[in-house]
Amino acid sequence: MTDGTWEPRPATRWEDGFLSGNGHHGALAFGAPDDERVVVTHHTLVRPNGAEHARPPRLAAELPALQDRLLAGELDAAERFTDGRPLQWVQPFHPAFAIRLRRPATDGSTGYRRSVDFTTGVAQSEYEGCHSRVFVSRADDVIVQQVTAPDLDISLDHRLPNAPHDLAVGHGAVLTPDGALLTLRARYPGSDRAYTGVTLVVVTGGRTTLTPPGLRITGADSVLLLTRVLRHADEPDALAEARALGELLPDGHDDPYGRLLARHTEPHRTAYRRVTLDLGADPAERALPGSELLKRTDSPALLERLFAAGRYHLLSAGGLFPPRLTGLWTGDWDTAWAGAFTNDANVNLQTASAAGAALPEVTAALASLIDRQLPDWRDNAREIFGARGVVAPPHSDGESGLTYHFSREYPLHLWTAGADWLLKPLVDHDETRGEQDPRTARALAEVALFYEDFLTRTDEDGHLVVVPSYSPENRPANASWGALNAAMDLSAARHALLTAAAYHPERADAWRALADRLPPHRINSDGALAEWAWPGLDDTYDHRHLSHLYGVWPLDEITPYDTPELAEAAHRALELRGAENDSAHGHLHHALVAARLRDGERVAHALGQVLGGDFFHDSLMSAHYPNRDVYNADAAHTLPAVLVEMLVQSTPDRLVLLPALPATFPQGELRGVRTRFGAELDLTWNPHEATAVLRPTRTHRVELRTSSGAEPLDLVAGEDHVLRLEAW
Repeated sequence: MTDGTWEPRPATRWEDGFLSGNGHHGALAFGAPDDERVVVTHHTLVRPNGAEHARPPRLAAELPALQDRLLAGELDAAERFTDGRPLQWVQPFHPAFAIRLRRPATDGSTGYRRSVDFTTGVAQSEYEGCHSRVFVSRADDVIVQQVTAPDLDISLDHRLPNAPHDLAVGHGAVLTPDGALLTLRARYPGSDRAYTGVTLVVVTGGRTTLTPPGLRITGADSVLLLTRVLRHADEPDALAEARALGELLPDGHDDPYGRLLARHTEPHRTAYRRVTLDLGADPAERALPGSELLKRTDSPALLERLFAAGRYHLLSAGGLFPPRLTGLWTGDWDTAWAGAFTNDANVNLQTASAAGAALPEVTAALASLIDRQLPDWRDNAREIFGARGVVAPPHSDGESGLTYHFSREYPLHLWTAGADWLLKPLVDHDETRGEQDPRTARALAEVALFYEDFLTRTDEDGHLVVVPSYSPENRPANASWGALNAAMDLSAARHALLTAAAYHPERADAWRALADRLPPHRINSDGALAEWAWPGLDDTYDHRHLSHLYGVWPLDEITPYDTPELAEAAHRALELRGAENDSAHGHLHHALVAARLRDGERVAHALGQVLGGDFFHDSLMSAHYPNRDVYNADAAHTLPAVLVEMLVQSTPDRLVLLPALPATFPQGELRGVRTRFGAELDLTWNPHEATAVLRPTRTHRVELRTSSGAEPLDLVAGEDHVLRLEAW
């Protein structure tokens, strides 16, 4: 079962619940047969905690003095570059409520099976003639649930783990001609903000009785539930929302579930099926339940299913926003790290496959978030750095793009590379389609404006100095966190200026000249690319982040082909890097860099750390730490990017085939990958040969790189091009 997963037992933990989503609403299905629950989430649900009023620190007037002190060698000076406020987390993401379905008690042992179909987004369970299925409609933005059970109690239950004890909750239940309407309204403690859930219950056959705060159904043929949730300050009109839900039903209620599913399936299935991976797995292993397959850590079938699940979950989480730390789902109000959009590795890794693995829906979600937050990014640049242009925040709750999350150990207000990293997938997307998005062009111009104003200090050789500079989330071994010339900051500034120049020819000369004045990277005494190019700053190797290798991945600044000496130094830096706390994002970030450096053994080892570390729940959603500790989407959403990068890499002028294929995958097929020079690509390989079929959308000459070397490749728009490689 590649395009889905299944289990023979109920999910007793919400973390094991199967997931559905449309990028706005999320549904998480779990529970016992006689007490099933669907946890409802929405990307906008964040709990007020004071951060809704937070502003960036006003530090611009103090910046010149800080720069003077750092340049003079006072390497702890940035610790005093603060307005003294305590650490303020962004508003935390939380679940709305659970739709609870109670049936007469059963042991659930007769033919129980639950599954999720990645091609439709339907999560379902069945046993003893009862059937429950749910999906979140991409067409109608509604959670659709159908239950086939004669007797049923239904309620909306806000009592989820760690819900605030003083959450003000009101329930409503009224009968309608077709069934009933259930509402739940929750107001946050000490706030005028609230959210409301509305569930329209349509009953076929049987009798419906109110049992406040829910209802009881007896003798029904089937029950259909339509649910939406909205966050608000003013009181919403629940009846108007109910009418809107009713309008989704076909005339005469002729198979409403089937009609709604068909409307949803077309856009969802089209997106999901664009890219597929086949590693020639054993059919018997492909048929195993996910919990059993996860135990077979060396199985190609496991990677096939995790690749498919990763794309499914990423598509399902991307819409209004890109994925959060938990994607679009959580069953607990105490969400780790506030369930934020964390921009110094996590959002970036999770969206890494969006362009190449053909999920423009995810790229569009990221573009929309950035575009909405640009006014806040301007405030960050002005208030902290006294500059024009924009600076991205390290964390966001989706409402605000302001920088206010910082502390002595995490001086994230010093970090200036975030905008370039967040915009990189949008640039990649533009390259795949051969057309520039005006929003991306505007944002890049503002990043370049920031660097015009910020890059004013020089060293004794006349090179510009990035000061202050921060390498997330590490520090030099012999200095404080805020330092000078972090490798990531140098790479990001150079890339942002050159990319902005490509989008804006009228400013190209000035921005390229500014980029040329940035200093080169430094190779340290260990032969490794230094995390800080400033002389005298020593590396701290045991750390989960690999920010200093930003020039290798996701950028193309350092490659084995164009900059072999720097690539060798980057590889040495990768060899020396420890795993620190074994976070999933650290291992997979390591794999992405290794793939760019053509080290298939290191890719395999990093994948093995994740597959063998018990990072995946039965839902195939992942955890942040080994042994399924802390629900987190990093591994689930990043793994497809690793598998694509080890097989196919591209730039606007280069195609690299099978750069880092581990020996453990001697055969396979990857279909539908998009390249940055505007061609769709199918790749098959076995121990004797490989074949690539390119379908270009524009005429272009690129360099083809394989293990045999380099050669030019002339592509003609609309003409398939077949490559056969006997040695790869």
